[in-house]
Amino acid sequence: MTYREADALLRRLHGGLGEAGVVAVDLENRPEALLVPLAAMLRGARVLFVAASAPRQAELAAAEAAGVTTVVTDRPEAWPAGDVRTVSDLLGQPAPVSLPGAVDVLFPSGGTTGAPKIIRHSGIYDGMAHIFAASPGEPERTLVVAPMTHLTGHASVVGGLLRGDKVVLHNGFAAGEVLAAIEEHRITALSLTPPRLAALLDHPARPRTRLDSVRALSLGAAPLPPHRLAQALEVFGPVAGQGYGLTEAPMIASISAAELAGRPGRLGSVGRIVPGMEARITEGEVEVRGLAMMDGYLGAPPVGEGWLPTGDLGRFDDEGYLYLSGRADDVVIVGEHGTKIAPSTVEDAIAGHPAVRAVAVFGVPGEDGPSLHAVVVAEGVGAEEIRTRARAVFGREHYVPATVEFADSLPLTGIGKVDKRALRAVFGVD
Repeated sequence: MTYREADALLRRLHGGLGEAGVVAVDLENRPEALLVPLAAMLRGARVLFVAASAPRQAELAAAEAAGVTTVVTDRPEAWPAGDVRTVSDLLGQPAPVSLPGAVDVLFPSGGTTGAPKIIRHSGIYDGMAHIFAASPGEPERTLVVAPMTHLTGHASVVGGLLRGDKVVLHNGFAAGEVLAAIEEHRITALSLTPPRLAALLDHPARPRTRLDSVRALSLGAAPLPPHRLAQALEVFGPVAGQGYGLTEAPMIASISAAELAGRPGRLGSVGRIVPGMEARITEGEVEVRGLAMMDGYLGAPPVGEGWLPTGDLGRFDDEGYLYLSGRADDVVIVGEHGTKIAPSTVEDAIAGHPAVRAVAVFGVPGEDGPSLHAVVVAEGVGAEEIRTRARAVFGREHYVPATVEFADSLPLTGIGKVDKRALRAVFGVD
């Protein structure tokens, strides 16, 4: 679809939508997943992006909480009675368009730890307009695999359009298809979560795939094991960097490949705090405030200029680089001394074993209190070798998983994060 064709389709969607109050967008990755919300915003409607990673019950709860009046979806049978439409239902005659004074968009949190909160943004596109400038030379070729109803995917597409890029959309993630697309379209920019990066790096087609076109590989959405970042730099060259942000605050910190060159100690860092933002550590937890912030949670007071607890544990080094060590609500208290263990630190240690492709660690209840359990994707290695690896790294028994099991793969959410809720459910852990 050309930009001219997209403009014509946007005008037809705007005309067919008519007046609307709150529009929920529940669409798979395709041009209409951007054009429908833009049409709704041009109508002055509030837009709710339906989280791809949320369970069905959470989707319905978010729609009810937001007061949705119209749903635009690829799966009308999944929504209860009401004004539920498909994209084809919206196609109408173009109507006069006037720019709204402001936009009001809602993003549910991922919902991977329970019912999602609904996050309000009104200035998000102003920030994007400042960040994404048109390319002075040949347009970039951006590949988007994140769901476009998630902030990461949505921002990637909006940013690509603001730059005048060619944007290639994939509906879902398959490592082999991504590698083929990079070579076929000579992709210059893409964003990946750590599990998806690992799948790309480990894919058998990767060594014979041309990847030299990639000039910007952005990594984020979850902690990245240092050895995987080192591997990405080796495979893609000095183009890989990572960022840290939340749906509540999309850009908090970043680190570029240039900052990593010759500094292996920084491989575990998410970078320095970006201009316009501030961060501090309070009782081990990262708190942020600044320009790139949400308005607030739906139904709650505005955030204003106050500090927002991120739920992430972290520390700064002497040069201002931020290092994350897991989620505050993931901490497991083990042992007779009540030691607090961040599972991500154990995951990083186990992931450093050359035979390990992926690992998830979490706490499980027991008669003598919680203990660590590891689910590992690996070949040619046994449980005791995994435990020995953790013991060698930490030198303390309470960091060693009490139990280890192996799996062919780890479940992922719709946006590519390891779905620990699904793993915990197997063990009856809330």
